Amino acid sequence: MDVHLIDGTYELFRHFFAMPPGADKDGNEVAAVRGVLSSVLGLIEGGATHVGVATDHVIESFRNDLYAGYKTSEGIPAALHAQFPVLEEALDAMGVKVWAMVPVEADDALASAAAKAALDSQVRQVFICTPDKDLAQCVVGDRVVQLDRMRGILRDEAGVVTKWGVKPESIPDYLAVVGDSADGFPGLPGWGSKGASLTFAQYPHLEDIPKDWRDWNPAIRGAKRLASVLFEQWDDAILFRVLATLRTDVPVFDTLDELRWQGPRPRFEHCADHIQASSLYTRARAMEDRLS
Repeated sequence: MDVHLIDGTYELFRHFFAMPPGADKDGNEVAAVRGVLSSVLGLIEGGATHVGVATDHVIESFRNDLYAGYKTSEGIPAALHAQFPVLEEALDAMGVKVWAMVPVEADDALASAAAKAALDSQVRQVFICTPDKDLAQCVVGDRVVQLDRMRGILRDEAGVVTKWGVKPESIPDYLAVVGDSADGFPGLPGWGSKGASLTFAQYPHLEDIPKDWRDWNPAIRGAKRLASVLFEQWDDAILFRVLATLRTDVPVFDTLDELRWQGPRPRFEHCADHIQASSLYTRARAMEDRLS
């Protein structure tokens, strides 16, 4: 079997900014919810059998306690923010496993689910459905891969190296020095993607980097400057790596049967009608009939 793990937060943001407005029967904006439901259902219609969706029920997480500049819900449109609980309820009604995360993040749930699913001998491949570079650290060979469904890009371990110049295990170290504007931490001054790629391709983790720049691989240009910045701001680098490192110990499921899609729940008919998307219920029932 294959397991598909979907970044619900990314999907909701993507559909919110890509789709025209649309209201439910109470006048509340739900176009993004409709879009995500249709997208997930399309995956099932395409043959996906075991599906899980993770969302940031609350944008803030334990990482905000570690670093004041970490991302918050500030600036997120109210009409988007209000759709998170609606989406979570609708996905559950559609029969899809949902992880609405507090106080960890959706990415932590995806990382945990990928790691656990990969341990099961019944699983052929795990697809982490998101373009988010954070999740690249979870890729394992061609068994756990990253899928950008919108662009049709599939990245195995070799693909991660091609894209970022480092192996999956080094992604948190890479992000620690180059920063991640989406998550709100800046990295270290003077460290660009090229220098970081060359460095961590040679030295997989921060602790592996020689303290004396003269011991660095000659191919790494500007080693003296990079080393000076790194070891002067070592504590920041370690903190940023902690922020970038996804947890794999989040309780997500006991057995893979919890991820098996077996059709919509009875309340999905009312849910789809309320968001004025009855066609979603029709599609879900048609898929259920195909399974039976």
